Amino acid sequence: MVAKAPVAYEIPLEMREFADKSVEQARKAFDGFVGAAHRTVTAMEGSGETVQSGARDVSRKAIEIAETNVAASFAFAQKLVRATDMVEVMQIQAEFLQSQMQAMQAQAKELGATLTGAAAKKPSNGKA
Repeated sequence: MVAKAPVAYEIPLEMREFADKSVEQARKAFDGFVGAAHRTVTAMEGSGETVQSGARDVSRKAIEIAETNVAASFAFAQKLVRATDMVEVMQIQAEFLQSQMQAMQAQAKELGATLTGAAAKKPSNGKA
């Protein structure tokens, strides 16, 4: 028996363009959501119901981490939909997983430091 060579699957250009536009629309929607979250945190800071400084720092760090992770995911999706074959898809996937593991380790350290700093802060309302 003669073994057949595997057929390379190429992702059609139309499909890549459609997926690319969908990812871009999702990115714009998320950017609007993040903008609203930042405005909400800023509004809370100026109100009579101001969140304690430490809690505010933790909230900001959590939003920053989420924003970074979603941006990385959008960049990954953008690369993925532009891939021309499955070999490229697998390479992009492997690179993304590796970079996300490194990012998660760094973010865990950053969040831990922020939480430690928040726990060390005293309430700003004059009570000890």
